[in-house]
Amino acid sequence: MPKNFKELLFFTALMCSMMVFGMSIWNLSVVGYFSWAHLAMGYVPRLITAFLLDLLVAGPVVKGVAFKFLTERHKPWQKILVVSGVMVLIMVSLMSLYDMLFNGVPLSVTNYLGAWLTNFIVAFPLNFLIVGPISRFILGQLQQQLF
Repeated sequence: MPKNFKELLFFTALMCSMMVFGMSIWNLSVVGYFSWAHLAMGYVPRLITAFLLDLLVAGPVVKGVAFKFLTERHKPWQKILVVSGVMVLIMVSLMSLYDMLFNGVPLSVTNYLGAWLTNFIVAFPLNFLIVGPISRFILGQLQQQLF
């Protein structure tokens, strides 16, 4: 896990870049518009939005809530589960709304819940099984090299 602000920025950039890439492929495929051109067109705005939402909204909320319940007696894997799980819930909620606004989808409870569920079923395993472990591995290697 990140130990300082530089590492937090690096880790957030890794997580966001991979999650946005994977979720963009998923969402474009679901609506039948997947192409590398469509992916490239939406990637940078989604990445900037996800990075800022993670850094300024979701991250502080998750840390504020999670670390009220987590103590030193909790194992690292328990902390990862709580922090990552709550982060997925918040980011799926925020990015589903962003995607609806960005793509001109009419805002309604039905549309939002459909988008949220469609995103959650991929974001949760993508975060826990692929992106999170890769990001933690890369950060761990970087931390070993620097210290």
